[in-house]
Parts: sequence; C-alpha cells; structure tokens
Amino acid sequence: MLGGGLTCICVMWHIYIVTHDADPLAELKIWFAAQVEALWPVALGSLSLRRSPCIREHCSACASGEKHVSYVLYVRSGGTRSGVYVPDELVPQIRAAVTNGRKLQALLAETGVRTLKALKDARSARGSQR
Repeated sequence: MLGGGLTCICVMWHIYIVTHDADPLAELKIWFAAQVEALWPVALGSLSLRRSPCIREHCSACASGEKHVSYVLYVRSGGTRSGVYVPDELVPQIRAAVTNGRKLQALLAETGVRTLKALKDARSARGSQR
C-alpha cells in the first residue's frame, strides 16, 4: 500500500540478462578437452625404419649389405633433430601416438579458428546490448 490507500502493482514486461561476464570460451574449452582426451597417447615427430651398419667388425649382415633394421622416432627440439631408438614391440604404440600427434596439430588449428569466432561473437553480443 502506498499513502492514500493506493496499491502498487509492478509488472515486468521484459527481463534482459547481460552475460558479458560469462566466459565466451567455456564451451569451447570443454569441447577441446574431450577431443584431446581421445587422442592419448600422443607424440610429435616421425617414426622411421632405418637400415644402418653396426660397429662390430666382420658383421655378416653389414658385409652382405643388408645392414641392421631398426625403428627410430625422430623429433625436433630447438631446431635440432634427434632420433630415439624404438624397440620393435613398441612400434604399433608409437605409430599410433605419432598419428594422434598429427591429429592434435589439426585440432589446435581448428580450435584457433573456433576461439576467434567465439570471441568475435561475444564482442558482437556485447555491442548489440548497448
């Protein structure tokens, strides 16, 4: 009741919620984490089969020209390329990890584009709220 016996009835015709404080990248972060989780194990580099001579004198394999076969994971760090020996029984796992590494690189590129779009959309939404 307002003075003189008048009753105040307030009717809200429109509720406008401003979400400019919400993180425009929150959904993208959840999506990205789910995508990355599916890419384990992961490795960057290349898996190569190499044929190289050994250090033993009079090795029949080396003498015949057949040489020794082994797998190597080649990686780059600080502009330097190095190789790490991969035992035969680990080759399938390392091959899958390298494949996943390439998928992760593509995912990062896609995420960059999605991040830019989400930020632009949030900026546009803020601008239209004014």
